[in-house]
Amino acid sequence: MEDFEILSMDWSTIQHWLIIGGLALGTFLIFLYLARKSRTLLSRRLIKRMDDDLLANFLAGVFGSIVILIGLLVVFRIIGLTGVISGMLAGAGISAFIIGFALKDIGENFLAGIILAFKRPFRVGDIVDINGMRGQVLTLNLRDTQIKTGDGKDVFIPNGMILKNPLINYTIDGFLRYDFIIGLDYGSDYDSAVDLIKSSIIRVEGVLSGIKEPEVWVVDLAESTLNIQVTFWVDTFERSISDAVVKSKAILEVLTALEKAGFIMPARIVELKNHQGKALKTS
Repeated sequence: MEDFEILSMDWSTIQHWLIIGGLALGTFLIFLYLARKSRTLLSRRLIKRMDDDLLANFLAGVFGSIVILIGLLVVFRIIGLTGVISGMLAGAGISAFIIGFALKDIGENFLAGIILAFKRPFRVGDIVDINGMRGQVLTLNLRDTQIKTGDGKDVFIPNGMILKNPLINYTIDGFLRYDFIIGLDYGSDYDSAVDLIKSSIIRVEGVLSGIKEPEVWVVDLAESTLNIQVTFWVDTFERSISDAVVKSKAILEVLTALEKAGFIMPARIVELKNHQGKALKTS
C-alpha cells in the first residue's frame, strides 16, 4: 500500500513537470515564430522606408533576437528559474568576467556589425575586397557578413575582421575604371594609332563616354615597343553586361582595329651581336 502511494506521488510529480515542460516548450515555439514573423515584416517595412536592404535586414535581425531573448526569460519564469537567474545576476562578479572573456569575439563581431550597419561602407550587391577575399555582398548578419565570390563560393567573414582590415568597394559610386597596355612597333604613326584606339574603344558596348570617356597615353619606352596605356570606365549599376565581358570586347576591338590599319605589335625582340667575327653555335 505504501509503495503504491509512493508511485502515485511520483507520477503526480512527473505529470506536473510534463505540463510545465510542455507549456515552456510551447511558449518558446510561439516566441520563435513571433521572432521570425516580426523580423520578416519589419525588414520589408524598413526596406520601403529606408531604401537600404543592408541596414534594414540587420535591424530586423536584432529585433528578432530581442524577441527570442524575451521568450527565454518567459520560459525561465514558467519553469521557476527566475530566482536562480536573479542570484546569478546578483553574484555575476568573476563569472561575468570569465564569460565576457570567453565570448569576447562574439561581442566584438556583434558591435562591429552594428557599426557596419550604420556606417554602411557597402550595400547588398556591392563588389568588395576584404583582406584578399573578393565577392558580392549578400547580407550583413549579427556576427558575420556573407559574400559570394566570382566562382560561386559563399564566404562568411566575421564583422570584426571587416572593421579591422582595409575594405575595397569597387561599386559604391557606380563607376569603375579598367585599363590595358598595347605595345606598338617603333617607327609607327603614333598619333594615328592613338586616335584609332580612342575611336575604336568608344564603340564597345558598356564603355562610358562624356566625362568618363576613354583615355590613351604613352607610358613606357620598352625594349621592343612603345607602350600605350588605354583606360576606360564602366557603369557598375548596369548589370546587363559584366565588366569582364566589356574589358574583353574592348581589347579585341582595339587589337582588331590596329591590325586592320597595318600597325605592328611585336613581341619582345632579342638582338644578338658577334664581336669576334666567328659563327655562333646553335643547337
